[in-house]
Amino acid sequence: MSGSVKKIADVTFKAGRTIDWEGMAKLLVTDEARKEFSNLRRAFDDVNSQLQTKFSQEPEPINWEYYRKGIGSRLVDMYKEAYDSVEIPKFVDTVTPQYKPKFDALLVELKEAEQKSLKESERLEKEVADVQELKVFISPYFSMYIYSYQ
Repeated sequence: MSGSVKKIADVTFKAGRTIDWEGMAKLLVTDEARKEFSNLRRAFDDVNSQLQTKFSQEPEPINWEYYRKGIGSRLVDMYKEAYDSVEIPKFVDTVTPQYKPKFDALLVELKEAEQKSLKESERLEKEVADVQELKVFISPYFSMYIYSYQ
């Protein structure tokens, strides 16, 4: 495997281990968001698996001597020369630098929304508790008022 492909596979594998999938899943509130998140995770796992299996294997070296014996040196040398002259271009990642700042900004925004949501939940729970307390306190007086009015 070329060095750049192995490096990509290693980085992707490490990134997959550092992602807090469960933590992010807990932040989702709608079924549609959970479904999309599940699809994202499945796609990430599929790509990561392919990188770890398909691209992590070195190709078997060509046994040029075997072919020289069966075909002849001149033709095999010509193919070997052509094979050796092939240069596989190195992968240059232009996408990650472009989208990483956007992704990081979304994570910050998500954390802020989470904090805002937790504060609002606390406020609403307190309000519900206050209303229930008032209900318990007012309920006997209110029922007396209704019976006396009839």
